[in-house]
Amino acid sequence: MNTFRQPQESSNRRIKPQEGGTKRTYVTGFALSVGLTLVAYWLVTRHVITGAGLVFVILVLAFIQFLVQLFFFLHLGHETKPRWRLLVLSFMIMIVLILVVGSIWIMNNLNYRMTPGQMNTYMQNQDGGI
Repeated sequence: MNTFRQPQESSNRRIKPQEGGTKRTYVTGFALSVGLTLVAYWLVTRHVITGAGLVFVILVLAFIQFLVQLFFFLHLGHETKPRWRLLVLSFMIMIVLILVVGSIWIMNNLNYRMTPGQMNTYMQNQDGGI
């Protein structure tokens, strides 16, 4: 005699919402990401826009792609506890901004403080001598 009984499946059992996305959302997100990347590449290689306008358009496309990544792959709007993911995302953005702004600041400062003699020595050492 079997003393262990299998639990009966009840028809009124709640189904947990799916944590991840569906194949359709992943394919849509991938297609949008590739499309945005190709648009940015096309704008740069074909010189459709130049100067500050190009930089602005590339930044807008990058921000749109960032939002696509958040919603289609990281499922930022679909979780049960959005505060934790939003907190982690905010911390990640803060760290990336510190790295990017700090790197640009340091490179600009080094470029400003480099004397003409140091520039000539650097260029000669890089086989781009004057």
